[in-house]
Amino acid sequence: MKEAGTLTSYSNLSAPEGKFEKKRVYFSKDGLKDVKTVSIAPTSLAPPALQRVEKQKDRLLVTNAIDRAICIAMSEKYRIVPFGTPADLTVRTVVTDIVPTEPSVAGAAKAISIGSSLALPVGIPRLPFGLGGLAVEAEAVDRTGKQTAAIVWSKGANSFTSEARVSQVGDAYDLAAAFGKDFSRMVVAGKEPGDFDLYLPSVYDIRTSLGGKPGSAICEDFGRAPGVVGMIGASIGAPPSWTDRGGKLAVAATGTAVSAEKTIPSIGSR
Repeated sequence: MKEAGTLTSYSNLSAPEGKFEKKRVYFSKDGLKDVKTVSIAPTSLAPPALQRVEKQKDRLLVTNAIDRAICIAMSEKYRIVPFGTPADLTVRTVVTDIVPTEPSVAGAAKAISIGSSLALPVGIPRLPFGLGGLAVEAEAVDRTGKQTAAIVWSKGANSFTSEARVSQVGDAYDLAAAFGKDFSRMVVAGKEPGDFDLYLPSVYDIRTSLGGKPGSAICEDFGRAPGVVGMIGASIGAPPSWTDRGGKLAVAATGTAVSAEKTIPSIGSR
């Protein structure tokens, strides 16, 4: 886990915990119980993350995947308002680091996996080399700027559940969506997400995961989930850019984010 100094406070966060994903969390049940409106600031990248990924469109895929996941999850309960509009909660997210996936190793792993599934009853695990990872920090602040929820989070791909994609951000892209869901569930439910949280997905969860209409029209700005096409692409190791069109705000948001990423202010030090 890495701190970029963008949270209002780090003193509220719990001690590091988790095995398969590392996190430090904070949430105020009282501060979250009366929330009705949410504004989502475009996710930005801290300098270490910015320097790790060569292509701008790949960075866009990762940040947009986070914003989309947060917007879709939170719009099931809250009314999403445009960023900059007064809201009960404003969500701010920064990707603090990215461990790039090694595309050539991922391609070899996918080829072996597909080949083995044709010759054997079960596929073999992904090669434990060239795996990617993601580190993120985010917070939700109220109308006065007071922190009501925050998280510092990191997770790496693994050989058993992570699909190998021939892309430098193949793993970071999948983990970005996982982070967005984790953080959103904590805010919506008012409780800490666990490593093995099991829950029955709602009709809304299933519909939106398949590319269905989100709960807010504003979420359309981040594009819809790739759905079945995305699942097929992942199963054959295709880069996420082949199946994910990104969002309407991606270019404008990243233009702002990139200029800010080089000089991200330390909010907590003010």
